[in-house]
Amino acid sequence: MAMDTPNPERHAVRRVRHEIRRRQLTVQAIEDVTPRMRRITFTADTMEGFASLAPDDHIKLFFADESGPQMRDFTPRRFDVAAGTLVIDFALHEAGPATAFAAGARIGDTLDIGGPRGSAVVADDFDWLWLIGDETALPAIGRWLEETRPGLPVLTAAVVADAGERQTIETKADWTALWSLRSESGPDDAAALIALLAGQYFPPGDGFIFVAAESSVARAIRRYLTEERGHPKAWMKAAGYWKRGEADAHERIED
Repeated sequence: MAMDTPNPERHAVRRVRHEIRRRQLTVQAIEDVTPRMRRITFTADTMEGFASLAPDDHIKLFFADESGPQMRDFTPRRFDVAAGTLVIDFALHEAGPATAFAAGARIGDTLDIGGPRGSAVVADDFDWLWLIGDETALPAIGRWLEETRPGLPVLTAAVVADAGERQTIETKADWTALWSLRSESGPDDAAALIALLAGQYFPPGDGFIFVAAESSVARAIRRYLTEERGHPKAWMKAAGYWKRGEADAHERIED
């Protein structure tokens, strides 16, 4: 079990503000990671000043739409300021301007972005990580796995449409991957994720937990892990990356 009273001097979350700047990007490469996850590499004349210090940072993407300009939040999956490149993974999970752009993207297409506005940097002194969510969380989970220190125990629990959506991610962490398939478990993502986690024990030491999914799902997972499993709320970040029935919804889940 995790300890009841976290030490605030040790496992700090450092909040860093960034200069908000709008950039125009050009599509350089397109890759289908899975049938429903499209990875697009963009280039820019300059990425000078771009900063993303946390795996779950988000940037605003601006899309032209018949009803007017639309904005959506996305995770910077990878970036290289010197090379002027930025990689974004698009979950093709529902109709909308982002899915329409990604599905029809061609080399040379352009897209405007803004941000990130800031980063919440989790101290690299935890003994283990749990990363939990649906398809919208996979870009952040993938980046976390790629950037975490070698040998750190990391458990991921993700719910996806079917077996073809399971991703292979290169990592030096001690990674345990748990997948729930809606084709087998049904549409209740919260129940599916809780079923995955119910058979897992917290490793020794202090751990940090990241949860991102549809808002009601993220809230249910947070409640389960804090109230039923006793994990300290200070060592968890839960976010609603989308909200059923609402466009451009992003919600930090707190009490």
